[in-house]
Amino acid sequence: MNELYPLDELDRRILNTLQADASQTNAELAALVHVSPPTCLRRVKQLTDGGVIERQVAIVAPDKVGARLTAIVEITLDVQAAERMDQFEKLAAAETAVLQCYRVTPGPDFVLIVQVADMPAYHALAHRLFTSHANVRNVKAYFSTHRSKFDTRIAL
Repeated sequence: MNELYPLDELDRRILNTLQADASQTNAELAALVHVSPPTCLRRVKQLTDGGVIERQVAIVAPDKVGARLTAIVEITLDVQAAERMDQFEKLAAAETAVLQCYRVTPGPDFVLIVQVADMPAYHALAHRLFTSHANVRNVKAYFSTHRSKFDTRIAL
């Protein structure tokens, strides 16, 4: 298991500000967290090099780009040997429509968060990922009718 990164109050201010909006310049970020730009730049680099900041991305509105269907999918494998779990996990990770993949316990072996254009796109994904994969025993999909909350922030 990874060790915790030692965060001080400045690190927390930087991370909270970046989690709300990572598009600002270093000078803007420094002003918001009340430090000099060189200090801010150094701290952000340390947080990045330390693996605390994994990456900075743009969050795209699914409905604006035609990805209107969200599915939460439970997968149970027939054989749960480590190599078979790894095999399925790699297959799921390679699928662009799979936004998140979790190994879980108890219950199913995996929970996937899937974003696709529509039901035909989901069926195509299901065929590629589930029905053509011999080790998948059970698939249970839940289709979102409304997203009341979506956030990427971690409370610090």
